[in-house]
This record gives sequence, structure tokens and C-alpha cells, in this order.
Amino acid sequence: MAQNFNADNLFGATVTGRDGDKIGKVDEVYLDNASGQPEWVSVKTGLFGSNTSLIPLAQATQSGDTITVPFDKALVKDAPHHDPAAELSENDEADLYRYYGIADTSASAQTTGTTGGYDTDRARGGVDADRTRGEGHDHSRGEGYDTSGDNTDDAMTRSKEELRVGTETREAGRARLRKYITTEHVQRQVPVSHEEVVVTREPITEANRGDALSGGDLTEEEHEVVLTEEHAVVAKETVPVERVQLGTETVTGTETVDAEVREEHIDLDTDPGVRNSSRDRD
Repeated sequence: MAQNFNADNLFGATVTGRDGDKIGKVDEVYLDNASGQPEWVSVKTGLFGSNTSLIPLAQATQSGDTITVPFDKALVKDAPHHDPAAELSENDEADLYRYYGIADTSASAQTTGTTGGYDTDRARGGVDADRTRGEGHDHSRGEGYDTSGDNTDDAMTRSKEELRVGTETREAGRARLRKYITTEHVQRQVPVSHEEVVVTREPITEANRGDALSGGDLTEEEHEVVLTEEHAVVAKETVPVERVQLGTETVTGTETVDAEVREEHIDLDTDPGVRNSSRDRD
């Protein structure tokens, strides 16, 4: 049994799919013209929320601020988009029900003669035999009138889709600086010196005879000299070498976006013998 919804409790509610993935928040609520009950809700989808997607409430359930529907986000995103400024027509509603694979709940109402405040014959695109033959023309509808449903204008509007692209920022990865210690075996050549004993003998001459005879005649003596030598000494000192900082810079490039856009075309189809003088108005 379908759940009865209160329109006031639907605005701003979060819509989630059958997989629990968030689809969006309710932007608008569409009521059934006959019963006054909420029948559709709209959510913003697409890049920057540029599209409005309608979701039926026929199989939805609500718990608090969350509405759960039996569809996934991709299905809702690809649903036929609707202009929020326009009223949802019966043809649009039928197309949406077919897209979601739900039986059109308005079918039973059509058998009573009115559906959603519209005349049933017009809603199905029906016209009487006189209008089909061009007789009994209702001039209040304009020279060119809509034979497929309610007349809204005396001309067709040709539209096309334009591709709007933008960018979004997302995390691409992370970079880190790590400092660690390695050990290296280093060898250095260090010059060292040492003293060696040198014995100098010189003959007695007139110049040194006085020094030679200054002592006793025969004595025992001992002379000593201290020898020195150098040894390599190792000492280590920590000195700064460089400073390393981590930052980012923006590099600009290009990325190709592929998409399909649709465009409406209008061709003139006339009965045999009908003359035309088509012209473009500036």
C-alpha cells in the first residue's frame, strides 16, 4: 500500500536510492490535481545541479527527513528532465511513469472523464472530426494550433541542448616528505709527523775544545731526549646542509569532454496542391 505523504514534510528531505546512495534533496513537490496528494518530487541533478529530475512517490517511503525510492542515482539522473517553471503535463507524466517502469496511476482517472483538471479527450490529443478535416475551426486558438493536445501557442518553439562544462576539485593523491638517516663509510688521508732520534758526532777542534774539556776527565753520564709523534684524531660535527619544504603549484592543462546534445528540427509538411511562401522573420 502506498504511503500517504504530507507535502510540508517533503521539502528539503534527503532522497536516497535503493542502494542507500544519496540522490539529492527535495526541491519541489508536485501534487495530483484531482486528489491533492503529493505525487512527484524534484531534485537537482547534473553538473552544478543544472538539471531537474522528477521522482515518483508511488513506491517511495519516508522516515523522518529521508525518502527512500526503489531507484539508483544513475537512473534518476538520466530520467527525462522537466522545466520546473512549467506545469507537468499528462504526456510528460506518462513518459516518466514508463521510464521508471511504474503503471500510470492516472489511467483509472481517465475513465471518469477528467484527470488532473484536464479534459480527458484533449489530454490524449483527441480532436473532433470537423477539426481533423479543417472544418469548424476554432479561431480563438490561432491560425496554427496544436493538434496533439492543449493549445499553448500559435507557433512551435524549436529548442536544442547546449553543452555546459565546468570543473570540480577532488583529491588526486597525497605527497609526503620523510627524513631518515643513512650511514656512509668515509676515508680521508691525514698528514701526520713524528720525531726520530738523531745522533750527531763531531770531531774535537779548536772551536769546541773548551766545551769538551769543561767536564771531568772520566765520568759516567746519561742524556735523554723526549720524542713526539702525531696521530690522526676523528671528531664529528653536525652541520645544516639545506632546507626542504613541501608545497603545491597549479599546472594548467586541457581535458577533452565528450557528450551528445540534441536539437529539435521543424520541417514543413503540406497536402498536395498547398502553396506556401515560407520566410524567416528577423
